[in-house]
Amino acid sequence: MKKTVLTFGLISGVIISVLMDGSVLLADKIGSGHSLLLGYANMVASFLLVYFGIRSYRDNTLAGQISFGRAFACGILITLITTVCYVATWEVLYFNFMPHFMDSYFAAQIHKVQSSGLDPATTAARVAAIQHSQQLYQNPFVNMAYTAMEPLPVGLIITLLSAAILRRRAPVEPTATSAVMTP
Repeated sequence: MKKTVLTFGLISGVIISVLMDGSVLLADKIGSGHSLLLGYANMVASFLLVYFGIRSYRDNTLAGQISFGRAFACGILITLITTVCYVATWEVLYFNFMPHFMDSYFAAQIHKVQSSGLDPATTAARVAAIQHSQQLYQNPFVNMAYTAMEPLPVGLIITLLSAAILRRRAPVEPTATSAVMTP
């Protein structure tokens, strides 16, 4: 399983990293709403390799048979490798090439809350929560955890679906007591 997981995990990781680079470059041109949609579409596209990785493992290593649990284990490992690649790419991009990206993001979130027409107490509470998140995000470990929570749920869903679709049990051999002779 190790070779399959590493191969498909790293290919998926390269795909998600390259697509993230492209979507970050386009973020200003297409707007934040479309950028978010493009980002999740990129995740789904890269996590399709989970399906192909499980299928490859089943067909090439397990003679065409795989349980749901084993398929899930293979898929979740591919997902974790892909997620690590995603997080590593974001950390490099964020801390080296666009350190003010999140400042702009949080400023836009604060502006959105302030112009929403909420009562002053609710507005102040939400702005304080956003500012607290902004401070937390400067810690690289918190930043990594937040970043991992973007692709991980998508990969988990695709892993569950792929494991359910690709599971295949060994054919049941008829026994002497279960075989019924008919005239």
